[in-house]
Amino acid sequence: MGKYIMALDQGTTSSRCILFDRDGAIVSKSAKEYEQLYPEEGWVEHRPMEIWSSQLAVAIEAMAMVNVSARDIEAIGITNQRETTIVWDKNTGVPVYNAIVWQCRRTAPAIERLCSDGMEGTIKEKTGLIPDAYFSATKIAWILENVEGARQRAERGELLFGTVDTWLIWNLTKGRVHVTDYTNAARTMLFNIHTLKWDEELLKYFNIPACMLPEVYPSSHIYGVTDASVFGSQIPIAGAAGDQQSALFGQCCFEEGEVKNTYGTGCFLLMNTGKKPIYSSNGLLTTLSAGSTLDTPEYALEGSVFVAGAVVQWLRDELRMVRDAAATENYAMRVKDAAGVYIVPAFSGLGAPYWNPYARGTVVGLTRGTKKEHFVRAALESVAYQANDVIRAMEEASGIKLTGLKVDGGASANNFLMQFQADITGESVIRPACIETTALGAAYLAGLASGYWKDREEIRRNWSFGASYEPEMSDARRDKLLREWKRAVDCALYWSRGADI
Repeated sequence: MGKYIMALDQGTTSSRCILFDRDGAIVSKSAKEYEQLYPEEGWVEHRPMEIWSSQLAVAIEAMAMVNVSARDIEAIGITNQRETTIVWDKNTGVPVYNAIVWQCRRTAPAIERLCSDGMEGTIKEKTGLIPDAYFSATKIAWILENVEGARQRAERGELLFGTVDTWLIWNLTKGRVHVTDYTNAARTMLFNIHTLKWDEELLKYFNIPACMLPEVYPSSHIYGVTDASVFGSQIPIAGAAGDQQSALFGQCCFEEGEVKNTYGTGCFLLMNTGKKPIYSSNGLLTTLSAGSTLDTPEYALEGSVFVAGAVVQWLRDELRMVRDAAATENYAMRVKDAAGVYIVPAFSGLGAPYWNPYARGTVVGLTRGTKKEHFVRAALESVAYQANDVIRAMEEASGIKLTGLKVDGGASANNFLMQFQADITGESVIRPACIETTALGAAYLAGLASGYWKDREEIRRNWSFGASYEPEMSDARRDKLLREWKRAVDCALYWSRGADI
């Protein structure tokens, strides 16, 4: 048995690789950011070959850092940015177009047509999703319609579709394996989460040839082995899950009603609902959670915030207000409050519970006395406000009152943000010792399939406490801030009403 599990964590802004040992401890870690492409307003793309090359590079580096070979790796688990869509030639491996990123809004008009066609109810019933440009189906259709010759090639069986997990597995196996897992398939708007099959009616509606689609298996499953040329010898690929379901698993939220919130590029709150799907009327998604059985699916309720950590990257890269993300904590704590400033970072529309693709970023409450510190603080506070909106919607949909919130992801290391999250929700916020739970979940899924870990109980014993934050804000203060936040959101939504003028 190998000494370590390799987790490939392919995120929206960076590719990462972490090696974990049997205690779930990090042995080595490597990360590499890659370029974000914005060819038109509201469009977001990545270069598929850069995704692959950066992921391979960090994997090799993580192994070199501790001088291990492929023989020391028991299995590989993959977790990835969900919904991002790649179409490539099955014979050459060359993508026909850039990856269309989950944040991209170019297909919003197609969603309007879908709703006009009366398909909204069908989509929600079969896939658990609210029709939105966020998901993969309209992105695939866009490529087939807008890339010269793509539709004809697809219908001849020459093109393959995959989310990022599929793309990585295909390259790791040198084109021998074309698969995905239930959690990623569930985010395409093409997969029936009850029958666990690609849905013929939806494929017909979107005019997508079934031959493009990967085979679908549970998240903990041996999909194949890497080609010996990649790492020097073969390694089983034994786990795959979309990043948010992977984090739910990494947080050991194995029981019905357990909840986690991941602060990454976006912010995603998931609740394990067990073997029953819970449908929401207030903007939440019903989706599949990571599991290991072919015919007994497990479900989750999800609230999606499109911009969380990305608002900090915006401060750093576009506005150049801070040198690095960690500096935002210090700036925010230099002032007692945001001085009435609210930022609604609807850079790519608003997710749950609003689901408005035309909303755009809005800043309100500026005065002559507004300083950089106020602006930075307002940006961080916006993440907590958006998460709170999702938490309240989730409590209403599930009938379960949260008694604490498990948090993870890069921005959960920001102590100011975590304290403000506790204050604005009025709940304890609990951070584990290892906040790399997205990668850890992928490692656990792979280790279960390979026998590295015996069962979920053995994994649960690895979870260790890091820090907790208790609410300190008065009820009156909290109510005032939330009322003003709602007014700021109303401004962003009001802007969207002119989208068709």
